Amino acid sequence: MRRSLIIGSMLSIMACSSSVYAVDGITLEGGHTNESTDTLRLGLQFDFGRTLWQSDGGGAVLGGYWDAGYTHWSALDSDSLSLTPMFTLSFPGNGGVTPFLEAGIGAAVFSESNLDDRRDLGSNFQFEDRLGAGLRFTSGAEVGLRYYHYSNAGIEQPNQGVNKAAVYYRHPI
Repeated sequence: MRRSLIIGSMLSIMACSSSVYAVDGITLEGGHTNESTDTLRLGLQFDFGRTLWQSDGGGAVLGGYWDAGYTHWSALDSDSLSLTPMFTLSFPGNGGVTPFLEAGIGAAVFSESNLDDRRDLGSNFQFEDRLGAGLRFTSGAEVGLRYYHYSNAGIEQPNQGVNKAAVYYRHPI
């Protein structure tokens, strides 16, 4: 019951976000955590719709997007929903491939705070810190690597947190 309430709430947030921003990408991601469990994540991206900064001469470009995602944590018997503003720094590329770095801090809600007697997150609410690097192709598709850290920042105790590394593919819509 609790899990379906959390998922329903996040889907409502994602639906409201899509009325403000147009969905411009869908991401499929596979990861592995410091708890030796696999994760599978499905995300929707909503572009900010403008360049935030550009270096002189058209070199590096700072942009961003909102990322709304659902993650299944296989061996931890938990799911999470997240919403994170992401900032991307793209560099001039060659041959139609543009390298980029990304970072963001957002929020996630876990269906369970005590993850399979291995890790107690202290609360269902967690901050999501994310760093990544990838390649964008002329088609708009992307491949990349990401590192995540989830923690409640000491709002509740204990605050053991969980980390994961992931590979992803983003398809433009």
